Amino acid sequence: MIQNPIPWPNGAKCACAITFDIDADSLIHVARPGDSHNRLYPISMGKYGPDVAIPRILETYKRLGIKQSFFVPAWCIDQYAPVMEKILEGGHEIGHHGLIHEDPIETMGPRQREAFEKALSIHRRVCGGKPKGYRAPVYNITPQVVDLLIEHGFAYDSSLMGDDIPYLLEKDGNSIAEIPVHWGCDDWPPFAHYEEIGYMMHVQPPSLGYQGFWEEFEAQYEAGGFFMMIVHPFLTGRLARWRVVEKWLENTLETKDVWFARLDEIVDYVRSLEKAGTYTPRKDLLPYYPEQVNRAEAAE
Repeated sequence: MIQNPIPWPNGAKCACAITFDIDADSLIHVARPGDSHNRLYPISMGKYGPDVAIPRILETYKRLGIKQSFFVPAWCIDQYAPVMEKILEGGHEIGHHGLIHEDPIETMGPRQREAFEKALSIHRRVCGGKPKGYRAPVYNITPQVVDLLIEHGFAYDSSLMGDDIPYLLEKDGNSIAEIPVHWGCDDWPPFAHYEEIGYMMHVQPPSLGYQGFWEEFEAQYEAGGFFMMIVHPFLTGRLARWRVVEKWLENTLETKDVWFARLDEIVDYVRSLEKAGTYTPRKDLLPYYPEQVNRAEAAE
């Protein structure tokens, strides 16, 4: 049961999105800055995303007539600009995902603002405008990042895990929409075998790796909720894995009453209901805690 379900457009029972984080080879350059340029295998694994997987994914989306959201570190936007153009030509959304996938927890202070705003300038130059949405690298959004999102007029964040459906974050009298994520719908746990950056997952067969995702969808569909996958082209875009996702997409569009949309479209829709007085999203007040909770632990 969802206590405050959103009345989706045209009577749809569930809103859906398959969102991709196009980290490409930024991950190895952040993890191993001293010699990443010599590590050809992880570079090639990351490059598989924009070079091979994204054209495959875009072709599926075009064939099925759906528009979706992609989150891209600005370094990758610059490095793979022609791919970004193809994404935008397809009517999809490109969101802010850091400068080079730096962890916001590790860059708080002046470095965080500098990286955030440098990424914005690359978005404007390559993509032709400011992004509407943000997803924190490693989901590690901080209060400072929330302040930056509000300051720069972002419509939404997609990094937190506080609800089953879109809700609002309120800070200092300002609000921003939150499109919640969850590890249960992220392809990192079943597929990320990447020793160089500290992940050694036991790689699952495609049919098993996505089984939990489909169970999450069925629960959301039954409750009239929201289903979102948070996946990576160099993982989910591999041939056998995308085949599984593609078949699920085809079957879902044919047999279920769902609304596939970009995240900015979902936020605009929910905000329009709020403005019309026909729906009131739940609000989380930030910061959750104004100061260190366990001072003794911090002192040690």
